[in-house]
Amino acid sequence: MTDMIGRERYMRQIRDFMDKPVVKIITGMRRSGKSALLELTREELLGRGVPESNIISINFESLRYEALRDFRALYAEISRRAESVNGMLYVLLDEIQEVESWEKVINSLRVDFNCDIYVTGSNARLLSGELATLLAGRYVEIRVYPLDFQEYLDFAAANPDEAGLSRQEQFADFLRFGGLPGIHQMKWEESRIMQYLQDIYNSVLLKDVIARNRIRDTALLEGIVLYLMDNIGNPFSAKSISDFLKSQGRKLSTETVYNYLKALENAFLIHKVRRFDIKGRRLLETQEKYYLSDLGLRHAVMGYRDNDIPGVLENTVYLELLRRGWNVHIGKQGVAEVDFVADRTDERLYIQVCYVLTPENMDREFGPLEAIPDNYEKLVLSTDTLLRINRGGIRQKNIMDFLLES
Repeated sequence: MTDMIGRERYMRQIRDFMDKPVVKIITGMRRSGKSALLELTREELLGRGVPESNIISINFESLRYEALRDFRALYAEISRRAESVNGMLYVLLDEIQEVESWEKVINSLRVDFNCDIYVTGSNARLLSGELATLLAGRYVEIRVYPLDFQEYLDFAAANPDEAGLSRQEQFADFLRFGGLPGIHQMKWEESRIMQYLQDIYNSVLLKDVIARNRIRDTALLEGIVLYLMDNIGNPFSAKSISDFLKSQGRKLSTETVYNYLKALENAFLIHKVRRFDIKGRRLLETQEKYYLSDLGLRHAVMGYRDNDIPGVLENTVYLELLRRGWNVHIGKQGVAEVDFVADRTDERLYIQVCYVLTPENMDREFGPLEAIPDNYEKLVLSTDTLLRINRGGIRQKNIMDFLLES
């Protein structure tokens, strides 16, 4: 099955913490591959010689375990099964946010038994409030994203319908259909893929945003989502969203917009990226950008438009930087903008993203980077395949090549 292809980026992180006294919390948007990682973890444990009787796996999306959504019942069931286990007990709990007060169960198991705990969840609020208090310093978050381009190619190779496509065709499909693993399990037809993605979008919006946050004005929420999708790569504020919706006859406060945006962030549908003043070395409070966790959802909802390609490429590069562990901001260099300022430990990377480089836009893309007086790496990424520009140490690189770097 294509959804069980090993995702080594994440499995390496999981292996690093196996048998360590920290709870492994695997987070990410719905259908991004968290359940498959939990199953891969189970297979890894069995491969290491752990008896199957020492592994408890529960998926709370299954009706089979509906009675265990009560935290007391869940603790009682795991305790009962743990009594007959010799050695380490391994507890794997999928979509744990379905259990109210689940953090009490995890903390008690950690205290009462010799166990190694792995949980997944589709809401960022898992890591807030009482959990942070109960498990402070005793958990590690492993954030899972939709497939990167190399993973996409690996999954595509296992689908006979995709195997004959050229690398360029696969990249075009990657930009259009996004990186949710499930798209590779079906016949490779655009209508089927878009219907699948539309269904996931509806599910995430209903279960992880509307129901979880008790949102009553669903039309208003969808209006905000559509505005975000239509403005990827453009800076704006909650006030600009509020003003736009008011112009459409929908009255709402800026505070309501902020609450809805936070609910979408918590469901891992969107990412907020703040601006950073490079010269002043400070974060700015206005005109942030929002990027999407998966571009396929965008195109399922509002269609794919060729003139959106600059924003689509920018979104793609942003997600790749997150996967590689960079902390990412939008750069302000005087009156000019640098698409991304990425920091990781003592490293920094500046990136400009454009569709194609031309004599007309060369100075616009290289100029802001040339004005930065430091020696950190600076790149201009474009879809050009024949160019090999190095302008004062600032290199142009093909986006596909960048995405496929290990």
